[in-house]
Amino acid sequence: MHALEIRPVVLADVPAINQIYSESVLTWTASWELTPPDDAEMTKRVQSLLSQGYPYVVGIVEDRLVGYSYASSYRARPGYRFTVENSIYVDPAYQRRGIARALMQHVIDACTAKGYRQMVAVIGDSENHASIALHQRLGFTKVAMLPNLGFKFGRWLDSVMMQRALGEGGTTLPVE
Repeated sequence: MHALEIRPVVLADVPAINQIYSESVLTWTASWELTPPDDAEMTKRVQSLLSQGYPYVVGIVEDRLVGYSYASSYRARPGYRFTVENSIYVDPAYQRRGIARALMQHVIDACTAKGYRQMVAVIGDSENHASIALHQRLGFTKVAMLPNLGFKFGRWLDSVMMQRALGEGGTTLPVE
């Protein structure tokens, strides 16, 4: 495989990001959206995350955007301000090449540097063994499984919650 370049997202990346995400919405259970957003909606989502200072990176192989990863607020209430949720999507033609792991590690490192203390993964299907294994390799621990929480493709889906500490985690007080 050619070298993977990881760089911050730019708005010109949105069509390629949305192509990867739309395929996921239509064929997989990682996202529980039923209809893919259009590029304008995806642009709003990217802009919102960037305006809040969350890390958002893309992976490029031979000038092609092949995956992306970002962190976002785990919950809106201020008590959760030191916890982020991660997201990762990779073009199916480029999966199982270490791209997801490299992108996620970049986001983990960026969140740690920003002072976040916990990262949560909300995996949208207990049958998504690849995502669960990826998160385990990156230091996440399964903390909950919420059965039959969502419904897509004619079946009930479980939501798997995984978590990992960032930096000192909960062992010391965070810096405000």
